[in-house]
Amino acid sequence: MTTNMGKIDRGIRIAVAVVLLGLAFGTGFAATGVLHWLFIAIAAVFLLTSVLGNCPLYSLIGIKTCRMN
Repeated sequence: MTTNMGKIDRGIRIAVAVVLLGLAFGTGFAATGVLHWLFIAIAAVFLLTSVLGNCPLYSLIGIKTCRMN
């Protein structure tokens, strides 16, 4: 698997994931129901793609946000 995500993109995804998890677990806004699980699922995908540095959607579209070596 090649890296197609830059550091800024990865950082933004991690920040969004933390916010979504905070909303899912820390507030009454999405404490239960479908929205709760949707926020958790999106946060999990964002965290996983950030750790791996590869976004499958970027690969399909042909986008790279990382610097070329």
